[in-house]
Order: sequence, then structure tokens, then C-alpha cells
Amino acid sequence: MISTTKHYDVIYTGNYTKDTIITPDGTRYVDGGGMNYAAHAGMRLGIKAAVVTRLAKEDAYVVENIQADGIDCYPIYSPYSTLMTLEYKTYDVDNRNLYVKNIAETIKPEHLDGLTAKAIAVSPSIRGEVEPEFFKKMRKRNGILLAADVQGFVRVLHGEALIYEVWDDMEIILPCLDILKSDAVEAKFLTGEDDIEKAAQRYASYGVKEIVLTHSEGVLIYADRKNFHYKFHSKSMDGRSGRGDTCLGSYVAKRLSLPPCEAGKWAAAATSMKVEKPGVFKHSIPEVEAYIARYYAN
Repeated sequence: MISTTKHYDVIYTGNYTKDTIITPDGTRYVDGGGMNYAAHAGMRLGIKAAVVTRLAKEDAYVVENIQADGIDCYPIYSPYSTLMTLEYKTYDVDNRNLYVKNIAETIKPEHLDGLTAKAIAVSPSIRGEVEPEFFKKMRKRNGILLAADVQGFVRVLHGEALIYEVWDDMEIILPCLDILKSDAVEAKFLTGEDDIEKAAQRYASYGVKEIVLTHSEGVLIYADRKNFHYKFHSKSMDGRSGRGDTCLGSYVAKRLSLPPCEAGKWAAAATSMKVEKPGVFKHSIPEVEAYIARYYAN
């Protein structure tokens, strides 16, 4: 329990994942988790960020590393950390196989007691990591932006394999959200639409206000019944893992001060820059501003 109230711009929450990433270029071992990538993007873009996460005590060094980067981290220790393998058989970032050996326990509403924020961004990896009740209770907080990544609701663990399954709670959770992050594969599975604009509209029909929809070529922002398209301009895909998390983290951070169309430029720029190198986003605001001026001025 936190003794005094702590105030933040954005609280990023989700379980830490100990990742094995297999690509055509080889195998790497990475400290992952959507909240990790998202929070670093937000922090680098100038906001006061916090992380609430679950992991095993033996991985406490992850908490220390996050804090060393200037992000307050509130761990709730679990018997296990989530151990995930991400296998990319080709260079197509939208297609991968996911395997899980251990999973951390559920993040609950009371784990955010004593913390307030302008926005809460939820980045789970597996269904069950965050339950519908969490969103109902967070929605009762006055004046916050509430965002979530659909990946942690469509992915279901069967044995060690993560498989997409119908999301029965979609009609419960989406009306609670201001911002939904999805990729094109998830959108096709959940909405049945190949066209990403139509998929975004289907998501919005459930009550969520803004859609951040990534695909292999870029990101679509759907807000106020308008579509804003931004291409990615990455020179390599060496840091593909964490792409969507970085996109959501940067978008939520900039939505605190910018309209959707402008926040989308920052998200596209940050994501383009991040995927060129493994690990979390490490660029400065002037670097991102220069990137936006070069690629997204119009």
C-alpha cells in the first residue's frame, strides 16, 4: 500500500515479460512487457510516467532498471514472471508465433491505489492479465484518459501456445475506453474486416472513442469519424518487438496536450525510430521533432 498519493501524467500497467525473440537474423533475450516499452516512449517525450507491473522477485533488477531510467515503478511480486517466446519466421512484423511457459498473476484495481494520473494505459500480453472489473473501476476515476492494447484480450494460452480466440468481453470493455490500440491482424480477427478503416469503424461502434491501428506500413488514427494515416519510415526492423507498445505509449503521452491528428505524428515518428534498434525507445524530443519535420510536416 502506498502511504501518500503519487501523481503522474500517465500510469502504464501490464505484466513484465522475459522475452526470447527469434527472427531470421538470430535469437535475442530481452526484458519486455508492453508497459516497459510504452512507459519509456512516454517518458522520453516529456511526461511524468509510472509503471505498475507484476513479475517474480528474482527479476527485481527489471524494476531497478526502469527506475534508473527516471520512471517510478511499482511492482507486485508474483511466483513467476511471464516467460514468452516471439518467433518471426519472416520480416513481416504482423506475423509471428507466440509461446509462453510461465505467466505472472493478475493486475487488480487495488494495485493502483494511492496513484493518480491524467491517463492510464493498459498493455497486457495474455487474456486474464487484466480483468473487466479493472476497467470498470478505472472508468470511475474522474477526468482520465483510459487506453488499452487489444493484444492482451485476444491472445489465449493453450498449453504453451498463444492462440487468438473470440473476445466475449469486448462489448463490456470497449465502452470504458477512450483509446484502443490494435494491429491489423487482431483487427481482422475481431471485426472480420480486411480494410483497416472499416475495422477501426467497427471497433468504434462498440463505444471506444479513438483507435490506434498499426499495420506493416504504418499507423491509422481513427478519431471523430476521421481517418489519419501515417507511414513508418524505419530503415531497419531490428527492434520490431515492442513496436505497438511504443506506438500506444507515445500516442497516449502526446494526447494529453495535442489533438489526435498531431499525436498520431508523434506516435508514428517514435515508432519508426524505435523499431530500428532493439530495446526501449531512447531518442530525445528534438530528435523526434526533426523526424516529424522531415516525414510528417504535411
